[in-house]
Amino acid sequence: MTKLKNIPTFPAETFFKKECEKELKKIKKGLFSLQNKFYADGRYGLLIILQGIDTSGKDGTAHHAFSSMIPKGVHVTSFKAPIGREPEHDFLWRIYPYIPGKSRIGVFNRSYYENILVPALNESLRKEDIQHRCQLINELEDHLIRNNIHVLKSFLHIYEEEQKKKPEERKTNPSKKWKYSVADSKAPAELKENTYTW
Repeated sequence: MTKLKNIPTFPAETFFKKECEKELKKIKKGLFSLQNKFYADGRYGLLIILQGIDTSGKDGTAHHAFSSMIPKGVHVTSFKAPIGREPEHDFLWRIYPYIPGKSRIGVFNRSYYENILVPALNESLRKEDIQHRCQLINELEDHLIRNNIHVLKSFLHIYEEEQKKKPEERKTNPSKKWKYSVADSKAPAELKENTYTW
């Protein structure tokens, strides 16, 4: 197991922003073409899970990676803390309506993995209950794959010092103020105090 804090998050010295932006344009054209083929083929669905701590870039990744695709075939769902009727049901209940069908791409900004991570951090569930949730998630994803809904998972990692700067930027930048919450200031402390392994 590797501690997340020991995994470098800075790009290699061989990466240059202008070159990366040019490459991104090419990739977006390719994604547009692939989505058309994916939609026309009709045999598969794709669920993309973007998991990461606060300020790790989930919104930006969803925007940049899927902005070239036809909106009709892509649906991004952001999962916050359970609200309304959601807490009355099992932790997977709220995700079912957003699992993509055939020819569709569903993007989860956070996911059911939060229901393992958060209780593990605040110790609100017993270890055996967390293990049971892990088993349910494995069974769900196996079920989706068997039904031609492929699952692609990405964990977005951000350097601790950079993460500390992000909440301050959200407080002062008018275009980002809507993103700020008190939880943003707590996240870096939680990252430091807890052992994250991957």
